[in-house]
Amino acid sequence: MKALPDSPQRWARWAGFMYLAIIALGLAGEAMVRGSLVVGGDPAATAQRIAENATLWRLGIGGDLLMHVLDVPVTLLLYLLLRPVHHGAALLATVTNLVQTAVLSLNKLNLMLPLLMLDPARHLQDISLPQLQSLAYLAIQLHSVGFGIGLIFFGVTCVVRGWLLMRSGYFPRWLGVMLWLAGLAYLVNSFSLILAPTLARALFPAVLLPAFVGELALALWLVFKGVDLRQWPEPVKGGPPEASGQAL
Repeated sequence: MKALPDSPQRWARWAGFMYLAIIALGLAGEAMVRGSLVVGGDPAATAQRIAENATLWRLGIGGDLLMHVLDVPVTLLLYLLLRPVHHGAALLATVTNLVQTAVLSLNKLNLMLPLLMLDPARHLQDISLPQLQSLAYLAIQLHSVGFGIGLIFFGVTCVVRGWLLMRSGYFPRWLGVMLWLAGLAYLVNSFSLILAPTLARALFPAVLLPAFVGELALALWLVFKGVDLRQWPEPVKGGPPEASGQAL
């Protein structure tokens, strides 16, 4: 693969920069777009804000989709960085990460629904405006549930990657612990959202603080520190996983 820099340090730098972009896009979508336009418990006010700021709403969706596109190369690069530790576990983290990306990408259809339902040109005269507003608000809530479902798979990803980081020797052990805790936080948040919504509301957003800190720490470490090449197993240049002696 000629286009991919065949160096673990370069893999780490590229993964870190793109990971930081993912974090920034995710925060922008939640805080600057949905956080400013969605009025909790008020479908009419939410619908009015979305109608008045349709371009901002669309930019939020576009930013989210760009975030999911960046997920793919980051997933590949982290697989390349962690497969010398344990090929099977690195592959498991890769598969669950890609499932999360697919679920969250499709989930963006729920954010498109309010734009479609509230557009007068769609000729939905058979449904009253209050009903349309309620349906649009329901679609936004469904997006939140779909987001939680996708993060179940990402929680597994973080737990497995955390374990791999702890075992690697070429990343600090504390970084793996933080990512492992991030995965646990995602799992607690998502399963409580589905099984115990009252508990989920009590825990949110504090329950996701370990996830934010763990992912941000990993992204910054990849950018500024990267891989300890003194501990990197031979061969360095992307040989088959079996060469490390860790293949399943």
